[in-house]
Amino acid sequence: MKPEPLDNRIYLIDGFDLGLARRTGTYVLEEEHLTLIETGPSPSIPHVLEGLKQLNIRAEDIRYIIVTHIHLDHAGGAGLLLRECPNAEIIVHPKGKRHLHDPSRLIAGAKAVYSEQFEKLFDPIVPIPEHRIVIKQDGETLKIGNDRTLVFYDTPGHANHHLAIYDSLSNGLFTGDTAGIRYHQTLDHGFTFYLPTTSPNQFNPQAMKTSIQRFRETKADVIYFGHYGVSESPAAAFDEVESWLPVFIEAGEIAMKEGEGRRGIERRLYDLVSAHLLTKGIQADHKVFEILRLDLSVCAMGIADYLNRRD
Repeated sequence: MKPEPLDNRIYLIDGFDLGLARRTGTYVLEEEHLTLIETGPSPSIPHVLEGLKQLNIRAEDIRYIIVTHIHLDHAGGAGLLLRECPNAEIIVHPKGKRHLHDPSRLIAGAKAVYSEQFEKLFDPIVPIPEHRIVIKQDGETLKIGNDRTLVFYDTPGHANHHLAIYDSLSNGLFTGDTAGIRYHQTLDHGFTFYLPTTSPNQFNPQAMKTSIQRFRETKADVIYFGHYGVSESPAAAFDEVESWLPVFIEAGEIAMKEGEGRRGIERRLYDLVSAHLLTKGIQADHKVFEILRLDLSVCAMGIADYLNRRD
């Protein structure tokens, strides 16, 4: 798949995360200081390099690689990509630096979630030398072109090590996972939809709502999602994610009260989302459910973890 040209000198390379088209991508900002946002997991790196080649961009010309957070589906391939980009530095949240340098805890956490699928989905995780890691604090900026400055925001909720990036040229926001997931798979029925992503182990609904309010205050015209692609209706996307948050929490509370555990939360989330999609004509055999099953399983883990911490 060729890189997708977006507006304002931005391209999107499909990383084929999980072996699925248009699941997770890498954004390319074609500026004086060539910048990538997100790497995806290590199995995505060959696709990223091929996409750069198709754009006539040499890996050695990449100056910055930014990861919104250090979950392996967003940053697991950072070390592997840096091997191919000798002049690049990686930019990360202050709380993410040590995990990029020593990914042992990331690996252990991912193995706990994905068990026997870990190697297929994420291996190898390559440590990054400290001198190639740059941290950005809340409100700090980075000028990458004459008319383009990036502003970094500390945006917890999905994870405590999460950055969002405001792009001055496009008046756009790269929101990682804090503003949820864009499900484009239902475009064959004329719509996309958005759900919060509540994965373990730092999910916090109050923090997520606060971060989304910060997004609203930027008055951005466009959202660039980690999963996957672009929305030019930010307010509607934020509204949908926020409307689902209490629904997800309530489903978790009921399941825990009834002694159903994480599997009960997962089943309830799946039933709720399925019922909602059915009202829009999406039947249970639609392709969107392939990814929803995985996403809602991980969401259930995060909700169970949050409720155990809260109580």
